[in-house]
Amino acid sequence: MEAEKKEKPSSSNPPPPPPPPPVGWVLPHRTQNVREMYSLGKKLGQGQFGTTFLCTDNSSGSRFACKSIPKRKLLCPDDYDDVWREIQIMHHLSEHPHVVRIRGAFEDSAAVHLVMELCDGGELFDRIVRKGHYSEREAAKLIKTIVGVVEACHSLGVFHRDLKPENFLFDSADDDAALKATDFGLSVFYKPGETFSDVVGSPYYVAPEVLRKHYGPEADVWSAGVILYILLSGVPPFWAESEMGIFRQILQGKLDFESEPWPSISQSAKDLIRKMLDRNPNKRLTAHQVLCHPWIVDDRIAPDKPLDSAVLSRLKQFSAMNKLKKMALRVIAERLSEEEIGGLKELFKMIDTDNSGSITFDELKEGLRRVGSELMESEIKDLMDAADIDNSGTIDYGEFLAATVHLNKLEREENLLSAFSFFDKDGSGFITIDELQQACREFGLNDVHLDEMIKEIDQDNDGQIDYGEFAAMMRKGNGGIGRRTMRSKINLGDALGLSNNGVSDLID
Repeated sequence: MEAEKKEKPSSSNPPPPPPPPPVGWVLPHRTQNVREMYSLGKKLGQGQFGTTFLCTDNSSGSRFACKSIPKRKLLCPDDYDDVWREIQIMHHLSEHPHVVRIRGAFEDSAAVHLVMELCDGGELFDRIVRKGHYSEREAAKLIKTIVGVVEACHSLGVFHRDLKPENFLFDSADDDAALKATDFGLSVFYKPGETFSDVVGSPYYVAPEVLRKHYGPEADVWSAGVILYILLSGVPPFWAESEMGIFRQILQGKLDFESEPWPSISQSAKDLIRKMLDRNPNKRLTAHQVLCHPWIVDDRIAPDKPLDSAVLSRLKQFSAMNKLKKMALRVIAERLSEEEIGGLKELFKMIDTDNSGSITFDELKEGLRRVGSELMESEIKDLMDAADIDNSGTIDYGEFLAATVHLNKLEREENLLSAFSFFDKDGSGFITIDELQQACREFGLNDVHLDEMIKEIDQDNDGQIDYGEFAAMMRKGNGGIGRRTMRSKINLGDALGLSNNGVSDLID
């Protein structure tokens, strides 16, 4: 492949200065000043674009982390789009128990601030350096968490693109602390079959097809495979003194299973690594397949059914709800902020392959098949019927939002109050049978046994539903849902130089 050529500016005509950064806003709405709600403290970390500070809620004293991204570093509209997408993706994923939860996004004229859950147990990278390497049992537990995040990302239409030990944090210093993914700054939404060409990531962890500038979400599994190799041996599988040397090893090098400690590591572990680091992305294991590999699955508690994807789990939970809860979820979903529903919008578009604005049975069946579901057609039909609130035969966007919005959103009091007030038309503080009848008409619901619906929720048997009874019904059943130095901070584009030129010589 011939290297791309860049025109060099004449020495007598210096290049023009870069254009001034666009004067604009990342968020579609104005927010409070972050300092009105939080006090920013010591610096916790520094990334390529943002700095993370300890921050304290002024009203409660609770501690969080605040990632501040200066706007002077956002040099073009694409940079603004990238930050907006990172916020949407964090909202889309942050109910996952192993993803750092976003609390809110704030913006002022100087910076964008992401307030997040505080994980003060340090990076996975630092623990690897301290320990040297992990036992197989410890490594299996960690890689199950990491690949579980990848599987959730992929099943929700997100491609991480920068998996590395530095981007996983422990929530405390304890040995049994939970591991959580952070930094989705390079993540993107994707559709099945979509490929990417921009070379991004971190040198040791980048997949060969990324260097060839034609890749998809399979690259995340490669990166996770590199992390597993490091967990077990303490060193990366592809190593050299320079970035270009590392890339040459990734493209052409062999896996070393002869050096210590590999002779004493199980064949099953090595089999999994080989299959995660297959240079052919079409033959590489999917995240779902990794989670089903014998080395990951504990024989003593082997699952008796296939693992559910994130989408399928949410649909199943929704299908088990009563009609009022389904209607209330739709009310809540339609009132969520743009950043909270952005990921669900992209997911809807991914499943709605004909862009008709509604999901048919065949589209739902194909969407679930792509994320590893092995449901029978009758089971998919049941899920379809459950999500199709108005019995139209398809799932429209509002119904999809209601069925896939994470149930943790119900824990927020303002969402419950908003939904209750929708049904309590006269503001009396009670939902009556007449008000329920009116709501059912608005949702296109027929043949609903309203007496039974009220009886199920009406704990004091007064024939109507007060806010306490409504909130208890909404929260019921939601518990536990979704609850050698090798470090390199070099951006791959910088390492390759000339906007990805230079790697061509390695590929030829």
